Amino acid sequence: MNSNTFRMPAAVLLATGAVALLTAPPALATGGGGAGAGGEGKAGAVVLRAGLDVGLLNKTVHVPMKATLNEVSAPATAEKTALTVTLDGVEGNKPVSVLRADVATSKATADKNRAEAEANLAKASVHVPGLPLLSLIEVEKVTSKAVCEAGKKPVASANVLGKVTALGKKVTLSAGGPTTLEVPGVGVVTLELSGTQTTSTTAAAAALRLKVSVNPLNLNVAQVDGEIVLAEAHCETPTGQAPSSAPPAADPDVKPQTGTGTGSGIAPGVTADANLAETGGGSLTPYVAGGALFLLGIGGVALLVTRRGRAS
Repeated sequence: MNSNTFRMPAAVLLATGAVALLTAPPALATGGGGAGAGGEGKAGAVVLRAGLDVGLLNKTVHVPMKATLNEVSAPATAEKTALTVTLDGVEGNKPVSVLRADVATSKATADKNRAEAEANLAKASVHVPGLPLLSLIEVEKVTSKAVCEAGKKPVASANVLGKVTALGKKVTLSAGGPTTLEVPGVGVVTLELSGTQTTSTTAAAAALRLKVSVNPLNLNVAQVDGEIVLAEAHCETPTGQAPSSAPPAADPDVKPQTGTGTGSGIAPGVTADANLAETGGGSLTPYVAGGALFLLGIGGVALLVTRRGRAS
């Protein structure tokens, strides 16, 4: 089972102070080609994002804990199922197991036509410092997906499937608003279900968002406050044009022929004696017609003379 370990020196933590959860999406990479390529979409996903403030019993200080699992920017894929964080002065300086799961995957792809991101988590349990034996939350499956395609409206979806348990108690989530669970002597957890947001060019989804305020009074931890987000995905529509089914453009080397209401009636580059059938009037038409009438007249006179000779 894979794990990520982050160690935060006490001096650095004390200097930075409390860290709030970053609600804005992380910086994104374009899908290939770099900034010079232009027009690519953007996409990113993360399985877990935590921003917590941990208060210690034996010190009048607060230790910020910021952690992410399987955070990717397009194009990338991550599949890690465990996350541990080490905080000085917490749980005897031993690694704190924040999340363990059977499945924890995130994926992001992007090109000039489409950007897509998704995050999946299954059979997962989340822990916070000071409560190693009691899960903050347990979920059977959560998923989020965001799709941004050129020429189409961005789409975001998020789902929480199966049973959800918070602080050891089964929770019934409501799409109408946050669900708050209070456990005496432990603390309060507020759970917000399936949040999605779309604009004309972006889409974002988070399967589950937790606001945490617990006071375990155990393992040198007095208070834990902050937010945890499970299964987050977001994307930005490519700036290029959508694929078109229109016929290909004309050969640039072939110049279109244009004409006006005057002229000889012969196409440019074609001489009058070309071996082509002519339909319609040309510059020789009056002469040909006149010759035909002259011959017709001579024939009529000859016929008349012949008939008179026979009659005499």
